[in-house]
Amino acid sequence: MDKLRKALSGRDNSEEQEEERGNIITQVIDSNSLSWSTRVKGFAICFILGFLFSLLGSALFFLPKGTVLFAIFYTLGNVMALSSTCFLMGPVNQCKKMFAKTRIIATIIMFVALIMTLIAAFVVHKKGLALLMVLIQFLAMTWYSLSYIPYARDAAKKCFASCVDV
Repeated sequence: MDKLRKALSGRDNSEEQEEERGNIITQVIDSNSLSWSTRVKGFAICFILGFLFSLLGSALFFLPKGTVLFAIFYTLGNVMALSSTCFLMGPVNQCKKMFAKTRIIATIIMFVALIMTLIAAFVVHKKGLALLMVLIQFLAMTWYSLSYIPYARDAAKKCFASCVDV
C-alpha cells in the first residue's frame, strides 16, 4: 500500500529520503506509544495492584515477624501506585513533574522514606522505626499528590491549622 501511495504521489526518491530522516523521531515515538485505552488500563491495573499490595502488607504486619513482609508489600504497593501515573503521562514527563520545584522536597522525602522503611525492616529489625517510616511515606505521598490539585495544599494547611488551634 505504501508503494502504491508513493507511486501515485509523484515524488522522487530523494524527497522521500529527506522526509523519512526528518520524521524518524516522530516515527519512533508513534511506534512505541500506547493508545489511550491501553494507558488507562495500565494505570488502573498498577494502581489497583499497588492498593492491594499495601493492604496485604498492612495485614501481614500483625503476623509474627511480619515486619519484613509488611515493609516489602507496603513499599511495593506505594511504588506501584506511584508508577501507575507513568502510564497516563509517560515516564519522562512523570519524572520531570516529580522533580519540579513545587514537588521536589516531597519526592525526596518519599524516596528516602521508601528506602528507610526497607532498611528498618531488613537491617535494623525495628517495628517502631518501620511504622514511623511508613507514616512518613504516607504523609509525603499525600503531600506529593496534593500538589497536583490546585490550592489543595493550602486547604490542607488551613485544615491542619484549624485542627491544631482548638
